[in-house]
Amino acid sequence: MNHDLMTNNPLLIVSAIFVFFILLEIACSAFRQPRGQRRDVLIEAVGSSLLLGVTFPLVMWASGALMGLALPQAKGMLADTPWVLGLLLFLIFDDMTQYWWHRLTHRLPALYALHRAHHSAPYMSIRIVYRNNSFYYLLMPGIWFSGVLIYLGLAPVYYGYLILKMTVIFAAHSSVAWDDKLYRIGFLRPLMWLVERVFSTPSTHSAHHGLSAEDGVTHYKGNFGNLLFLWDVLFGTAKITRRRPVTFGIEHLAPVSWKEELFWPLVRSRKARSAAHAKVDTALQTGASAEG
Repeated sequence: MNHDLMTNNPLLIVSAIFVFFILLEIACSAFRQPRGQRRDVLIEAVGSSLLLGVTFPLVMWASGALMGLALPQAKGMLADTPWVLGLLLFLIFDDMTQYWWHRLTHRLPALYALHRAHHSAPYMSIRIVYRNNSFYYLLMPGIWFSGVLIYLGLAPVYYGYLILKMTVIFAAHSSVAWDDKLYRIGFLRPLMWLVERVFSTPSTHSAHHGLSAEDGVTHYKGNFGNLLFLWDVLFGTAKITRRRPVTFGIEHLAPVSWKEELFWPLVRSRKARSAAHAKVDTALQTGASAEG
Protein backbone atom coordinates (compact mmCIF):
# COMPACT_ATOMS: atom_id res chain seq x y z
CA MET A 1 0.00 0.00 0.00
CA ASN A 2 2.71 2.48 0.96
CA HIS A 3 4.77 1.50 -2.09
CA ASP A 4 1.76 2.05 -4.36
CA LEU A 5 1.15 5.44 -2.78
CA MET A 6 4.72 6.53 -3.44
CA THR A 7 4.75 5.05 -6.94
CA ASN A 8 1.44 6.50 -8.09
CA ASN A 9 1.19 9.71 -6.09
CA PRO A 10 4.55 11.10 -4.90
CA LEU A 11 3.08 14.61 -4.92
CA LEU A 12 0.92 13.66 -1.94
CA ILE A 13 4.03 12.85 0.05
CA VAL A 14 5.85 15.99 -1.16
CA SER A 15 2.79 18.07 -0.23
CA ALA A 16 2.68 16.51 3.23
CA ILE A 17 6.37 17.33 3.78
CA PHE A 18 5.74 20.88 2.57
CA VAL A 19 2.88 21.27 5.06
CA PHE A 20 5.11 19.85 7.80
CA PHE A 21 7.68 22.63 7.28
CA ILE A 22 4.92 25.24 7.21
CA LEU A 23 3.61 23.94 10.54
CA LEU A 24 7.17 23.85 11.90
CA GLU A 25 7.66 27.53 11.05
CA ILE A 26 4.26 28.40 12.51
CA ALA A 27 5.11 26.53 15.72
CA CYS A 28 8.38 28.43 15.94
CA SER A 29 6.67 31.75 15.15
CA ALA A 30 8.76 32.01 11.98
CA PHE A 31 6.17 31.73 9.19
CA ARG A 32 4.68 35.22 9.28
CA GLN A 33 7.51 37.53 8.25
CA PRO A 34 7.40 41.07 9.68
CA ARG A 35 9.69 42.29 6.89
CA GLY A 36 7.36 40.92 4.23
CA GLN A 37 4.91 43.05 2.30
CA ARG A 38 1.74 42.46 0.28
CA ARG A 39 3.87 42.12 -2.87
CA ASP A 40 5.72 39.19 -1.29
CA VAL A 41 2.47 37.34 -0.66
CA LEU A 42 1.38 37.95 -4.27
CA ILE A 43 4.69 36.77 -5.74
CA GLU A 44 4.70 33.64 -3.61
CA ALA A 45 1.04 32.77 -4.18
CA VAL A 46 0.98 33.42 -7.93
CA GLY A 47 4.46 32.05 -8.63
CA SER A 48 3.88 28.83 -6.71
CA SER A 49 0.46 28.31 -8.29
CA LEU A 50 1.83 28.76 -11.81
CA LEU A 51 4.66 26.32 -11.25
CA LEU A 52 2.63 23.59 -9.61
CA GLY A 53 -0.54 24.04 -11.63
CA VAL A 54 0.82 24.91 -15.08
CA THR A 55 4.57 24.81 -15.69
CA PHE A 56 5.55 21.51 -14.09
CA PRO A 57 2.65 19.48 -15.55
CA LEU A 58 3.16 21.17 -18.94
CA VAL A 59 6.88 20.35 -19.12
CA MET A 60 6.29 16.77 -17.96
CA TRP A 61 3.64 16.32 -20.67
CA ALA A 62 5.56 18.15 -23.40
CA SER A 63 8.84 16.32 -22.82
CA GLY A 64 7.07 12.97 -23.04
CA ALA A 65 5.08 14.02 -26.10
CA LEU A 66 8.20 15.23 -27.91
CA MET A 67 10.04 12.02 -27.08
CA GLY A 68 7.04 10.07 -28.37
CA LEU A 69 7.31 11.87 -31.69
CA ALA A 70 11.10 11.70 -31.96
CA LEU A 71 11.90 8.31 -30.42
CA PRO A 72 8.74 6.24 -29.97
CA GLN A 73 10.76 3.02 -29.85
CA ALA A 74 12.72 4.31 -26.83
CA LYS A 75 9.71 4.43 -24.49
CA GLY A 76 10.46 2.40 -21.35
CA MET A 77 13.87 1.25 -22.59
CA LEU A 78 15.50 2.00 -19.20
CA ALA A 79 12.75 0.40 -17.11
CA ASP A 80 15.06 -2.41 -15.97
CA THR A 81 17.88 -0.07 -14.99
CA PRO A 82 19.14 -0.66 -11.42
CA TRP A 83 17.70 1.87 -8.98
CA VAL A 84 21.11 3.24 -7.99
CA LEU A 85 22.05 3.91 -11.61
CA GLY A 86 18.69 5.54 -12.23
CA LEU A 87 19.22 7.78 -9.21
CA LEU A 88 22.65 8.74 -10.55
CA LEU A 89 21.08 9.72 -13.88
CA PHE A 90 18.63 12.05 -12.12
CA LEU A 91 21.39 13.55 -9.97
CA ILE A 92 23.35 14.37 -13.12
CA PHE A 93 20.62 15.35 -15.56
CA ASP A 94 18.30 17.07 -13.08
CA ASP A 95 20.22 18.25 -10.03
CA MET A 96 23.59 19.00 -11.61
CA THR A 97 22.02 20.76 -14.61
CA GLN A 98 19.91 22.79 -12.16
CA TYR A 99 23.12 23.81 -10.40
CA TRP A 100 24.54 25.11 -13.71
CA TRP A 101 21.24 26.73 -14.72
CA HIS A 102 21.06 28.42 -11.31
CA ARG A 103 24.68 29.53 -11.58
CA LEU A 104 24.12 30.87 -15.11
CA THR A 105 21.13 32.94 -14.01
CA HIS A 106 23.39 34.69 -11.53
CA ARG A 107 25.94 35.44 -14.24
CA LEU A 108 23.75 36.79 -17.07
CA PRO A 109 21.57 39.86 -16.35
CA ALA A 110 18.81 38.76 -18.75
CA LEU A 111 18.52 35.40 -17.00
CA TYR A 112 18.77 36.93 -13.55
CA ALA A 113 15.58 38.81 -14.35
CA LEU A 114 13.93 35.36 -14.38
CA HIS A 115 15.33 34.55 -10.94
CA ARG A 116 15.33 37.82 -9.00
CA ALA A 117 11.87 37.14 -7.54
CA HIS A 118 13.41 34.28 -5.57
CA HIS A 119 15.97 36.64 -4.03
CA SER A 120 13.89 39.77 -3.52
CA ALA A 121 12.27 38.34 -0.39
CA PRO A 122 13.76 40.03 2.71
CA TYR A 123 13.61 36.74 4.60
CA MET A 124 14.23 33.00 4.40
CA SER A 125 11.20 30.74 4.67
CA ILE A 126 9.46 27.69 3.24
CA ARG A 127 7.29 30.36 1.58
CA ILE A 128 9.96 31.24 -1.00
CA VAL A 129 10.75 27.73 -2.26
CA TYR A 130 8.67 28.14 -5.45
CA ARG A 131 9.02 31.93 -5.62
CA ASN A 132 10.36 32.59 -9.12
CA ASN A 133 9.54 34.22 -12.43
CA SER A 134 6.93 32.31 -14.44
CA PHE A 135 9.50 31.44 -17.14
CA TYR A 136 12.32 30.38 -14.81
CA TYR A 137 11.16 26.79 -14.41
CA LEU A 138 9.81 26.55 -17.96
CA LEU A 139 13.37 27.06 -19.25
CA MET A 140 15.09 24.93 -16.60
CA PRO A 141 16.83 22.05 -18.42
CA GLY A 142 16.60 19.65 -15.48
CA ILE A 143 12.80 19.44 -15.55
CA TRP A 144 12.85 18.64 -19.27
CA PHE A 145 15.58 16.03 -18.76
CA SER A 146 13.54 14.50 -15.94
CA GLY A 147 10.57 14.21 -18.29
CA VAL A 148 12.79 12.44 -20.81
CA LEU A 149 14.10 10.00 -18.20
CA ILE A 150 10.54 9.28 -17.07
CA TYR A 151 9.60 8.55 -20.68
CA LEU A 152 12.55 6.15 -20.85
CA GLY A 153 11.12 4.19 -17.95
CA LEU A 154 12.59 5.71 -14.80
CA ALA A 155 9.36 7.04 -13.28
CA PRO A 156 9.57 4.86 -10.12
CA VAL A 157 13.10 6.14 -9.48
CA TYR A 158 12.07 9.72 -10.11
CA TYR A 159 9.27 9.57 -7.57
CA GLY A 160 11.64 8.54 -4.77
CA TYR A 161 14.24 11.02 -5.99
CA LEU A 162 11.66 13.84 -6.07
CA ILE A 163 10.65 13.18 -2.47
CA LEU A 164 14.29 13.25 -1.34
CA LYS A 165 15.14 16.37 -3.34
CA MET A 166 12.15 18.42 -2.25
CA THR A 167 12.65 17.44 1.39
CA VAL A 168 16.20 18.80 1.26
CA ILE A 169 15.12 21.96 -0.59
CA PHE A 170 12.27 22.62 1.87
CA ALA A 171 14.64 22.11 4.79
CA ALA A 172 17.33 24.35 3.28
CA HIS A 173 14.93 27.27 2.77
CA SER A 174 13.34 26.96 6.20
CA SER A 175 13.51 29.94 8.52
CA VAL A 176 14.05 27.43 11.33
CA ALA A 177 17.79 26.91 11.76
CA TRP A 178 17.47 23.22 12.60
CA ASP A 179 21.04 22.50 11.50
CA ASP A 180 22.50 24.94 14.04
CA LYS A 181 21.52 22.70 16.94
CA LEU A 182 23.01 19.63 15.26
CA TYR A 183 26.38 21.36 14.79
CA ARG A 184 26.59 21.78 18.58
CA ILE A 185 26.19 18.07 19.40
CA GLY A 186 29.69 16.72 19.86
CA PHE A 187 29.31 13.17 18.54
CA LEU A 188 27.47 14.47 15.43
CA ARG A 189 30.24 16.83 14.34
CA PRO A 190 31.96 14.38 11.95
CA LEU A 191 28.61 13.48 10.42
CA MET A 192 27.54 17.11 10.06
CA TRP A 193 30.89 17.98 8.49
CA LEU A 194 30.03 15.46 5.78
CA VAL A 195 26.33 16.38 5.53
CA GLU A 196 26.96 20.09 4.95
CA ARG A 197 29.36 19.26 2.10
CA VAL A 198 26.97 16.87 0.40
CA PHE A 199 23.50 18.37 0.92
CA SER A 200 22.13 21.92 1.04
CA THR A 201 21.42 23.13 4.59
CA PRO A 202 19.82 26.28 6.05
CA SER A 203 23.29 27.60 6.80
CA THR A 204 24.80 27.22 3.33
CA HIS A 205 21.67 28.16 1.42
CA SER A 206 20.77 31.18 3.55
CA ALA A 207 24.24 32.51 2.74
CA HIS A 208 23.22 32.44 -0.93
CA HIS A 209 20.20 34.63 -0.09
CA GLY A 210 22.05 37.16 2.06
CA LEU A 211 21.80 40.87 1.28
CA SER A 212 25.31 42.16 1.96
CA ALA A 213 28.43 40.51 0.56
CA GLU A 214 30.47 42.37 3.17
CA ASP A 215 28.93 40.67 6.21
CA GLY A 216 31.35 37.72 6.05
CA VAL A 217 28.54 35.21 5.59
CA THR A 218 26.60 36.16 2.45
CA HIS A 219 27.68 34.36 -0.70
CA TYR A 220 25.18 35.05 -3.47
CA LYS A 221 27.88 34.39 -6.07
CA GLY A 222 28.01 30.78 -4.91
CA ASN A 223 26.20 28.08 -2.90
CA PHE A 224 24.00 27.34 -5.90
CA GLY A 225 23.29 23.68 -5.07
CA ASN A 226 19.68 22.54 -4.61
CA LEU A 227 19.66 18.92 -3.48
CA LEU A 228 23.42 18.43 -3.54
CA PHE A 229 25.73 21.09 -2.16
CA LEU A 230 28.44 18.75 -3.43
CA TRP A 231 28.28 20.49 -6.82
CA ASP A 232 29.44 23.72 -5.16
CA VAL A 233 32.27 21.86 -3.46
CA LEU A 234 33.34 20.20 -6.72
CA PHE A 235 33.03 23.31 -8.93
CA GLY A 236 34.57 25.82 -6.53
CA THR A 237 31.54 27.90 -5.51
CA ALA A 238 31.10 26.66 -1.93
CA LYS A 239 31.28 28.81 1.20
CA ILE A 240 30.64 27.19 4.59
CA THR A 241 30.50 29.34 7.72
CA ARG A 242 27.76 27.64 9.79
CA ARG A 243 26.25 31.09 10.26
CA ARG A 244 23.25 32.86 8.73
CA PRO A 245 23.11 36.41 7.31
CA VAL A 246 21.25 38.97 9.38
CA THR A 247 19.55 40.48 6.34
CA PHE A 248 18.28 38.98 3.08
CA GLY A 249 17.43 40.37 -0.34
CA ILE A 250 19.08 41.77 -3.47
CA GLU A 251 22.09 44.06 -3.23
CA HIS A 252 22.80 46.91 -5.67
CA LEU A 253 19.59 46.54 -7.70
CA ALA A 254 16.63 48.88 -7.66
CA PRO A 255 13.33 47.17 -6.82
CA VAL A 256 10.76 46.46 -9.54
CA SER A 257 7.06 45.70 -9.35
CA TRP A 258 5.81 42.29 -8.33
CA LYS A 259 4.27 41.91 -11.78
CA GLU A 260 7.62 42.47 -13.46
CA GLU A 261 9.34 40.00 -11.15
CA LEU A 262 6.77 37.35 -12.04
CA PHE A 263 6.18 38.02 -15.72
CA TRP A 264 9.33 39.62 -17.17
CA PRO A 265 9.90 40.02 -20.13
CA LEU A 266 6.16 40.26 -20.82
CA VAL A 267 5.91 42.96 -18.14
CA ARG A 268 8.69 45.52 -17.97
CA SER A 269 9.06 48.88 -16.28
CA ARG A 270 9.33 52.05 -18.33
CA LYS A 271 12.96 52.35 -17.33
CA ALA A 272 13.71 48.83 -18.55
CA ARG A 273 11.85 49.42 -21.82
CA SER A 274 13.74 52.69 -22.38
CA ALA A 275 17.06 50.95 -21.74
CA ALA A 276 16.13 48.17 -24.18
CA HIS A 277 15.13 50.71 -26.85
CA ALA A 278 18.39 52.59 -26.29
CA LYS A 279 20.39 49.41 -26.86
CA VAL A 280 18.48 48.72 -30.08
CA ASP A 281 19.01 52.28 -31.29
CA THR A 282 22.73 52.06 -30.52
CA ALA A 283 23.00 48.73 -32.33
CA LEU A 284 21.17 50.13 -35.38
CA GLN A 285 23.32 53.25 -35.44
CA THR A 286 26.49 51.19 -35.14
CA GLY A 287 25.34 48.95 -37.96
CA ALA A 288 24.44 51.94 -40.15
CA SER A 289 27.85 53.50 -39.52
CA ALA A 290 29.59 50.27 -40.44
CA GLU A 291 27.60 50.00 -43.66
CA GLY A 292 28.15 53.68 -44.49
